[in-house]
Amino acid sequence: MPENHPLDSRIEVLKEKMLSAPRFASIEQARIITRIYQENEELSVPKKRALSLKAALEELEIGVEPEELIVGNRTKGVRYGVVFPESGCSWIDREFETLPTRPQDRFLVKEEEIKEFRETIYPYWKGKSMEDVIRQRDGQHIDAIAKVVKINQKDHAQGHICPDVKRWLEKGPAGLKAEALQKLETCAEDEREFYECVVLVMEGAIHFMNRYHDLILSMDREQELTEVAAICKNLSERGARTFHEAVQSIWFLFVILHMESNASSFSPGRMDQYLYPFYERDVAQGRIDKDRALVLLECLWLKFNQIVYLRNQNSAKYFAGFPIGFNIALGGVDAQGKDTYNEVSLLCLQAQYDLGLPQPNLSVRLHKHTSSELMQAAIQVVAKGSGMPQFFNDEAIIQTMHDDLGIAIEDARDYAIVGCVELTTHGNNLGWSDAAMFNLNKALELTLNHGVCLLTGEKIGLDLGGLDTYGSFAELEQAFQTQVDYFIDEMMKAEEVVEQAHQDCLPTAFLSSVIDDCLEVGKDVTRGGAKYNLSGIQMIQIANLADSLAALQKLVYDERRIEAVDLLEALRTDFKNDRVMQTMLQNKVPKYGNDVDWVDAHGAKWAAYFREKMKQYTNYRGGPYHTGMYTVSAHVPMGENVGASPDGRNAKTPLADGGMSPVYGRDLSGPTAVLKSVSKMQDSCTTNGGLLNMKFLPSFFQTQTGRNKFENFLRAFVDLEIPHIQFNVVNRADLLDAKAHPERHQSLTIRVAGYTAYFVELAGKLQDEIIERTSYADI
Repeated sequence: MPENHPLDSRIEVLKEKMLSAPRFASIEQARIITRIYQENEELSVPKKRALSLKAALEELEIGVEPEELIVGNRTKGVRYGVVFPESGCSWIDREFETLPTRPQDRFLVKEEEIKEFRETIYPYWKGKSMEDVIRQRDGQHIDAIAKVVKINQKDHAQGHICPDVKRWLEKGPAGLKAEALQKLETCAEDEREFYECVVLVMEGAIHFMNRYHDLILSMDREQELTEVAAICKNLSERGARTFHEAVQSIWFLFVILHMESNASSFSPGRMDQYLYPFYERDVAQGRIDKDRALVLLECLWLKFNQIVYLRNQNSAKYFAGFPIGFNIALGGVDAQGKDTYNEVSLLCLQAQYDLGLPQPNLSVRLHKHTSSELMQAAIQVVAKGSGMPQFFNDEAIIQTMHDDLGIAIEDARDYAIVGCVELTTHGNNLGWSDAAMFNLNKALELTLNHGVCLLTGEKIGLDLGGLDTYGSFAELEQAFQTQVDYFIDEMMKAEEVVEQAHQDCLPTAFLSSVIDDCLEVGKDVTRGGAKYNLSGIQMIQIANLADSLAALQKLVYDERRIEAVDLLEALRTDFKNDRVMQTMLQNKVPKYGNDVDWVDAHGAKWAAYFREKMKQYTNYRGGPYHTGMYTVSAHVPMGENVGASPDGRNAKTPLADGGMSPVYGRDLSGPTAVLKSVSKMQDSCTTNGGLLNMKFLPSFFQTQTGRNKFENFLRAFVDLEIPHIQFNVVNRADLLDAKAHPERHQSLTIRVAGYTAYFVELAGKLQDEIIERTSYADI
């Protein structure tokens, strides 16, 4: 069980150094990448990519704090945002000066770096980065559908991947280099370049580790840091053998993945499973004890908070608060389907209990036979209020991954989570889990208004009629289906362009080396080398859609208490002259989240329809599309794109948070009713991840009785086969004070939508939306 105890002094010092460090944008790696490309114009893109990563590993400035037991970063400064010209350069040119003042996710800038970027880096990359390639190939089309469909991964590499960490721990860069060299002896000619690139990046990784060894030995240091230097040297030559080596090796892996791709959501996965053998062996041999292991894990936790991701201003609205997505999954079943957790599981929970930081994104897998010890330990961490851990349901996920996606049952049982709530198999999957976000509510708006945007008056969808022409609710639903089908087709055309651009511009030899089966078949992961090749589309936002359809059915078509033409006019004017009608829409119709079958059925029906439609498509790597129901922070900017809606919502206001969550303030029947409403969704709709957000008051957890009731609530969540649930435990008054006086609450963390962020670093509209979410005092 997590215990209240003072932080180790080393951890206190390192935490304070990290939190007080300024956050800058950095062009250091961009400078190196540009030089390598300029010097090797005759080479292929895969070779230039491999050489530029190797050069960065050999040349980037590095640093070590004297208190550190886990070392390494992709920049010397912590929480720096890296400019990465291969994927996106034009947006940096447009936004560089505004990074310190933009509404969300700010970075300081250095005038001399802006000057260098404009004079030497951007001129080379203008028109060549992946961002430019996608814009040249399909930019107008992507813009035309943008209010309904947000196409992602257009100016950065694909992350959202759980590498084969166990294989990396076993082999290290030297072992993987040897494997690639062996393959080169017998491979086909069209595979040769791939293996050559793997050799290059592994040579860079070996050099990178040795640089830390050399730097430490050049410092005035204590004995413990000398031991860290030896570990770095060992890891450059072989796999990990001790717990300390394994933890350091994990961190080197994720630093290098970020240096290669500068993407979000590379996730360590089931860390308690693959770290436990190292821990068990070291404890048995007297090399380590529980306290020392905890300090090492907390050093790693701090490192997870030292990498953030620099997004463009628009994307920062959709992914607010630097959700870098180092997702660690604890517990769950093993390959035989039996409960598994261990001392490392509990130590990971203790690390989060002690530190309360936004990263890693800690997850706990539950099932019918999860031990009370693990659940109570997790509940104690939830009660601390960091928004972690979140919970995933093996009963809802494993069989559905197997049945719906064709994933082998042993791989499904070993599932991990990437980023926020996205589901993946461990170490063998390019899931492309954040391919696009589809705004179902905007599609409904266009259906009701002849394809015309309520906000701009521009025709952007199909004119299938409108509220002034549909004679029945069934006719309206048929038109909505046609509208959805149209935008899905257009979305898939754009997705093919984006995936092809990733193959052309951003092959990833290092990532491919730690994803099965790329080394076996000699194929880069972007070209389909992984065992599983999925693409995930998010449905946004089913709660608003269900509420709107319920209002239309009941008040307009069944009871005829509102004339359809009058409602259309009210929507066009944002209810300015129809406050009574708006009040009826808000209060005279039951809402999703209250266990009202016919209302919940609207959400379940259209979620299932969207999922079935995805089955008609195959992605560019030859794999299936599937669906998720989560928003990150997109419910705020996507709401800004939607006019007034039939549920009584005003134009431009946020949509429901989460993905399966009710609209805030409308779940009036308590948390159990919310679970029952959500349980009516088919699990096949959330194989790419589903998100249920709930908020409880801290007072609920102050007694063992309250914590036992919460355990029973979680067991009901398991029995109802809901895939995911997460909690904020915070007082409304504290959030209001944090918004008014941010200087008093610098360390306050909050669950946004599948991830935790510092509350004071969120833009005002997102803060307001979080404050308004329903809080529960009891179950």
